[in-house]
Amino acid sequence: MVRTRPRWWLYVLLTLGLVAMIMPFVWMILGSFKTTAEIRQYPTEFLPRDATLDNYTQLFGRLDFATYFTNSVVVAVCVTAGNIVFSSMVGYALAKLDFAGKRLLFGLVLVTLMVPGVVTFVPLFVLTANLGLVNTYPGLILPFLITPLGVFLMRQFMLSLPDDIIEAARIDGANEWRIFLRVIMPLCGPAVATLTILTFLGSWNNFLWPLVVATTEDKYTLPVALALYSVGQNAAQYGLMMAGAVVVVVPVLVVFVALQRFFVQGIALTGIK
Repeated sequence: MVRTRPRWWLYVLLTLGLVAMIMPFVWMILGSFKTTAEIRQYPTEFLPRDATLDNYTQLFGRLDFATYFTNSVVVAVCVTAGNIVFSSMVGYALAKLDFAGKRLLFGLVLVTLMVPGVVTFVPLFVLTANLGLVNTYPGLILPFLITPLGVFLMRQFMLSLPDDIIEAARIDGANEWRIFLRVIMPLCGPAVATLTILTFLGSWNNFLWPLVVATTEDKYTLPVALALYSVGQNAAQYGLMMAGAVVVVVPVLVVFVALQRFFVQGIALTGIK
């Protein structure tokens, strides 16, 4: 029996990488309990000298936190649900159905996947404004209900599913809708979990589009509200920024922890490295 020597250097390297990754989050959490003056002082102290909850009191008390949080939840949940439904439909069609122009359509998906979002930002806003959707929930949600990445991810995963189960369902008399809902989707748990995490994260942290489309406070999302109200006339309120960032990160962590097992499977099975 051959004994493998422990690669202690690999564990040390991974530990250093882990520390480097979590250090900004630790600094953010500690900074949320500091005053702005203490954050800006030099040399900077790692631990709070006099820990305070004033930043959180100001965040939940002075700002209309409930409205901003609700707006973020509504937009993120609707965008995520829309991507799961529509990306799965298009992915199923591109993976398992035969129709004219299938390769061309998938090529267009790949092309749009490589187009930067800033290129389509202005035309998308003009279209939204012409439809009268500025400062509305549909204006915040509709442009992101389906994404090229979601279509690509679902298509790649569905390609790995055997065609025999689809043929068996067709022999039993099931139509395409029934096959999609009862046969294909129950097998797409890892891909759906991966798409859920990626879409929710992107929508929850989206800043530029809500900043432009939402013109009144009752439609602001959390990132927009924090950016606007944490900057005073004289200086930025870094303590309030840190507290707001902690609150914004929590839902994302909850979603990731709940779906991390499926997320790893989805990344491994869809070929996204």
